[in-house]
Amino acid sequence: MELLRVQAVAELSATQNDIPEEFIMSKPNRPSSTTFTGPTPDLPVIDLANPDRESVTSAIAEASREWGIFQVVNHGVPEELIKKLQLVGNDFFQLPIEEKEAYAANPSSGSLEGYGTQFDKDLEGKKSWVDFLFHIVWPQSRINYKAWPQNPASYRKVNEEYTKCMLPLVDEMFGNLSIGLGLEKGALKEAAGGDEMKYMMKINYYPPCPRPDLALGITPHTDMSTLTIILPDQVPGLQVSKDEHWIDVKYVPNALIVHIGDQIEIMSNGVYKSVLHRTTVNKEKARLSWPLFVEPPEEKEIGPLPQLITGEKPAKYKCKKFKDYQYCKINKLPQ
Repeated sequence: MELLRVQAVAELSATQNDIPEEFIMSKPNRPSSTTFTGPTPDLPVIDLANPDRESVTSAIAEASREWGIFQVVNHGVPEELIKKLQLVGNDFFQLPIEEKEAYAANPSSGSLEGYGTQFDKDLEGKKSWVDFLFHIVWPQSRINYKAWPQNPASYRKVNEEYTKCMLPLVDEMFGNLSIGLGLEKGALKEAAGGDEMKYMMKINYYPPCPRPDLALGITPHTDMSTLTIILPDQVPGLQVSKDEHWIDVKYVPNALIVHIGDQIEIMSNGVYKSVLHRTTVNKEKARLSWPLFVEPPEEKEIGPLPQLITGEKPAKYKCKKFKDYQYCKINKLPQ
């Protein structure tokens, strides 16, 4: 095998109580010295079952302006289904390496789908302490089931059930965000591609790390998506940048975490903020997360909505095809 997966690196490193140089962050980026330990405000937690719908919309809009991220409870995804999704995802990463490699991603094919390792380095050449499984779950016409594990046997059924729960939840988020901008309920979803939007499931697997003070699970970034909806596990690790501090996101049982992505920041002309975030790792426990990225079709042109542009509030962002935005983001080129 040409390169070791991080899971294999972790097993080797555990006996040495050290990690390879390429995973050691520079001092200004090490979590041990940059995680804020003072009193911080908690991430907004929004109850979607609140009968006061105006209050829900207001809370979502405010959190998206001030934080770019919030948690939702009573979101319509059954607790039992959440447990099943977590179980089949964890079971996949416990398979023998040879079995996982049967689903290996092939970046040279132009597709990111499959099992892999965060190959791209940050601007300082440092690697992230994470392996992943990545595949499209919607629309049906875009699904490539060859990238979906056949073991565990229930993997496909569970992911399809979870996706069915995500579709109305994403619609609800788009609707509230549109109304929060003073627009019609369907404005943002339509501008992002409507029913042609692509839903991509990723499982991030962060193995135990003997030096969590030096490494990061994923280096600081914003998501290029419209929205990202994350199912976390109970092991803490997600951090967000707020008021120039890195603060921990507290675990809320059965909550989902909603990220505002770059495309909604662009469409809202900067009213809503794409959240800068990173992940830390744990010395004793593996951590998993299940982000669902909601992206525009590749050929869809995304720019600030005309309804939001005035003489006093000119456009802050260029209008460009999502595939071109994606290319610049991945290759760390200016937009």
